[in-house]
Amino acid sequence: MINLQQENSRDRLWSKDFLIVFGVNFLLFLCFYLLVVIMPTYAAEEFHASTGMAGFASSIFVVGALIGRLIGGSIIERVGRRPLLLTGLVSFSVLIGLYFIINSLAVLLIVRFLHGLAFALASTATGTIAASLIPNSRRGEGTGYYGVSIIIASAIGPFIGLMILEHASMTGNFVLCAILGVLSLISSLCMRIPKLVLTAEQQREMKGLRLSNFIELKALPISIISFVMGFGYSSILSYLKIFAGEIGLVEAATYFFIVYAIVVILSRPFTGRWFDHRGANIVMYPAIVSFAIGILLLGLAHHGITLLLSAVFVGLGYGTTQSSSQALAIKRSPAHRIGLATSTFYIFVDVGIGFGPLLLGFLTPLAGFRGMYMTIAVLLALSVILYYFLVGKQESREKEARTAA
Repeated sequence: MINLQQENSRDRLWSKDFLIVFGVNFLLFLCFYLLVVIMPTYAAEEFHASTGMAGFASSIFVVGALIGRLIGGSIIERVGRRPLLLTGLVSFSVLIGLYFIINSLAVLLIVRFLHGLAFALASTATGTIAASLIPNSRRGEGTGYYGVSIIIASAIGPFIGLMILEHASMTGNFVLCAILGVLSLISSLCMRIPKLVLTAEQQREMKGLRLSNFIELKALPISIISFVMGFGYSSILSYLKIFAGEIGLVEAATYFFIVYAIVVILSRPFTGRWFDHRGANIVMYPAIVSFAIGILLLGLAHHGITLLLSAVFVGLGYGTTQSSSQALAIKRSPAHRIGLATSTFYIFVDVGIGFGPLLLGFLTPLAGFRGMYMTIAVLLALSVILYYFLVGKQESREKEARTAA
């Protein structure tokens, strides 16, 4: 009986600390999505920025985040998870305060860059802490649930940001984000964070300017897959509204991310357990295909029902691939490098989402939005082959070896 209780304790997922880190991460991403959707409008109206510079005011945040992830992943286990988290959250909150006194476009760009860096430090720390709190036997399930914090934020953040902008003012968004930043900081102080003591050999290994100290090489194959998925998803984030206006489905498009979020939340309990009990391949192959189908349906959409059906397949596809990929990145990395594995995963996702619109911007004038989405659907379908060679084949061999043993 005692052994059973100990086993249950080890496998417990929904601890107080996991709930807190879930909440802190949700508040961080909610603030991010609140601001990213209003920033081009703010730059254009407040500082008379051109369309290009207004977009840059939003995207420079991603540049700061990429640098922050490189730094955070390389130092988190040396400086400690709590110090990095508090540094990121304090900086994040202070920088929100600077939005109230910005007086030029140049200052706005600097603040956005630094804000992205602080966001990356904090979110890399929350991801690492969450990973350390999830039992190995529930890695897929726990990572999937943790990812819901981002999904919910991405669904309601833009809606709240635009609603405040329409009915109140730009300052109202800054006030709300300041409150969210302070709440995330206070909440983090109530969290027990597992400590990792590095051996002398591990400390030596993680010093210096080697590539392996900024990128976790064992997480690289699945991170490449995440880059392709993020690239595909960027076509929805950046161009869905414009495309929906072009085909007369603006009203249906307003519900796209709500349907997407609901599907992700409802599917997480099943996909996470399948990952843990039946392996990554049983989840990843259907999810990639589902994502490709979702993008194909979007490109073919002439009616609102087709567009919302696309959201269902995208939720089952992209939502599942991202949580499973993060779980794989952590699973394949040594315990003392899960912070680096987490940052590596997010770096590739950020690059795909952040720079995808730039590349797709050259394709759209040539092929149109429907042609662009068809191209993305083909790319995603082909990525099944890429997944097989980078990850799937090895997963199959390891599963056969476990079965034989």
